[in-house]
Amino acid sequence: MILVAAFVFCYYTVWAMLLPFLDKTSPIHDYFPPREWAVRLPAFIFVVGVGSIGSFIGMTIRAENQKKVLKARQRAA
Repeated sequence: MILVAAFVFCYYTVWAMLLPFLDKTSPIHDYFPPREWAVRLPAFIFVVGVGSIGSFIGMTIRAENQKKVLKARQRAA
């Protein structure tokens, strides 16, 4: 996992930080997608991650509230 993370970090760093300084006719540009995806992809991953975490927290809070309501009803009965 560390090797994959290191590779992704190096690839993204070259893609987003170093590629703009190279000539557009350089053959290294063929190994990378268009530069606008260097911003779109992390933004998409961030939105999906925050949405997933928010959904998980929301479902957990809802389940806990339903348990509290059921316990209150059982005590009242």
